[in-house]
Amino acid sequence: MLRRLGRRFMSKIAVLGLGNWGTALALSWANDSHSVIGWTIEEEVYASILENGENSKYLPGMKLNIDVTMDIGEAMEASEVIVLALPSGVILSVIEEIIPHLRPSHVLLDLAKGLAPPEEGGSGLISEAIEAKIAAAGLSNTVVVLTGPTIAPEVARGVITTAMVAGHDISVASRIADRLATDSIILVPSEDAVGCELWGAYKNTVALSCGVVDGLRGSIGGDNLKAALITIGFAEGQRLLPMMGAQPETAFGPAGLGDLYVTSASPRSRNRTLGEKMGNGKTLEEALGEMHMVAEGVRAARMFSEKAAEIGCDVPFINSLCALLDGSITADECVRSMAESLV
Repeated sequence: MLRRLGRRFMSKIAVLGLGNWGTALALSWANDSHSVIGWTIEEEVYASILENGENSKYLPGMKLNIDVTMDIGEAMEASEVIVLALPSGVILSVIEEIIPHLRPSHVLLDLAKGLAPPEEGGSGLISEAIEAKIAAAGLSNTVVVLTGPTIAPEVARGVITTAMVAGHDISVASRIADRLATDSIILVPSEDAVGCELWGAYKNTVALSCGVVDGLRGSIGGDNLKAALITIGFAEGQRLLPMMGAQPETAFGPAGLGDLYVTSASPRSRNRTLGEKMGNGKTLEEALGEMHMVAEGVRAARMFSEKAAEIGCDVPFINSLCALLDGSITADECVRSMAESLV
């Protein structure tokens, strides 16, 4: 990589969405001499960064050397790489806001992987729904996806991290990977945008199930069961996701097994944490009420269940998780059903 030869290229980066992941990347890139501006709709986040140089809500204790704005046009005007660090449930509405500000030189880096709402039509992938909205506006900006085993607080403190930058145009994916790699963030380009995006969403469902096991440690939960559910969930993903367009080999890279492992095992994982609350006996609504960060696995589980039914793939692991989320079975019944699906 050019970085290894000592040549450094400063990019102008807008990070749209300053949750913990967007803030961690903004911090890392600013520390690597890039020009970074963050956009948020949350007044408390804006005020915290502006007044104290810290996002005390999502990434407390980490000093930020970035600009911040609540004006999306200002963020777009100042940047060439637009990072979409937004929850999957709101990202498409934000795309509508940025379209009037898009320039031909803008490249969009999508962090919200997975399936778009059914009403968006098309293939169902968020990145392709973004591309469709851009094309409908008469524009042709490139969209690439970033995914991999990336726990935000570890990225913020400089833990060595690997991730994939995937796009239909490998030359653009390679350029973005080279530009945005740092001494601690190793970015690998990939042509399998579909597979990287699907695994980036699917892994959250496995993390939810592992969290449920952690919540049941006083009874039937333990490492043996967690290992079983990781195995079963991964195997189900290997059956389902290639039927949805993923290349099989992507399952064994950072976007697949790597991301699935860290999201399922890390105590900092939002989806694992949500599952643990449900394993402790809380309803989905009660568990969500105790969290201020979005756990994407709930939406992903339901959408993968619906997609599997459409294409005729049997997904007992996902369906058991959906039954728990809907309140029709208990946490004990959920993990027993998952474990017995191996037989």
